[in-house]
Amino acid sequence: MILLVHSTCDIAGKNIAQQVLQRYPFTKTNQTYQENPLYQAQISGKHVDFVTLSEESVYAQNLQADFADAELVVFISRHSSQSGTPTLSVHTPGNFGKAELGGLPRSVSVSPANAMADALKALNRLKQEMRLDYAVSFECTHHGPSLQVPTMFVELGSSEMQWRDQTAASVVAQAAMDAIAKFGDSTLPAVLGIGGTHYNHKFTKMALEGEVVFGHMVPKYAVSAVDGALLRQLAERTLEPVDSVVLDWKGIRSQDKPKLLADLQQSGLSTRKV
Repeated sequence: MILLVHSTCDIAGKNIAQQVLQRYPFTKTNQTYQENPLYQAQISGKHVDFVTLSEESVYAQNLQADFADAELVVFISRHSSQSGTPTLSVHTPGNFGKAELGGLPRSVSVSPANAMADALKALNRLKQEMRLDYAVSFECTHHGPSLQVPTMFVELGSSEMQWRDQTAASVVAQAAMDAIAKFGDSTLPAVLGIGGTHYNHKFTKMALEGEVVFGHMVPKYAVSAVDGALLRQLAERTLEPVDSVVLDWKGIRSQDKPKLLADLQQSGLSTRKV
């Protein structure tokens, strides 16, 4: 079963959810979750449950216990940034350090690398088809929940103007459903990405061009938190086998490089600088 999730606390999430229900054959069931209706559909032969949270998505730490048979969890939600740049984004949730916004400390969700690449490519294709002036980007792993099941966010941002954009909401809805429909079809090995900004344009470009599929991505500001134990967790909590690490070399502080390289060497993961 695949779990599609949105929150009543989220304007963008509600608009994206409305587009999902308008475009796809979901049926309202007699079941509820957090006192909200539960919908179900068969999408490309896959059973999909569509649930609504009464809490913010980042705090849905109990979701896995409540839906123990979920093979993939896809959150459709808003994205916020101070710049307010119109952005369509994809990322895995989890925390490299403290759990400041949901999840667990130093604990990441399982990253569905191929599904994230499928969602990213669909966002890019659809925004071009609809001539939307939005950036399309991976985001690095951040915020909660920290689930031991493949989990990703497909987001609409970065301010209220975009959250209410029904055309952009339809793009996010279709991209999320495209990734769900294709889930399990591709099993390309994954890479980890380390370095650069929170919106890593190099990693995004490589994925869009089909060069690699990325699991967890660690931004420059979090590299100092990376050690051998966290590297092992990032590799183990990627759905696909991780065969290497891509380093945004100029996007890593010089003082962080020696320890990072030592930890990478000890991990046995091969590295590639871009």
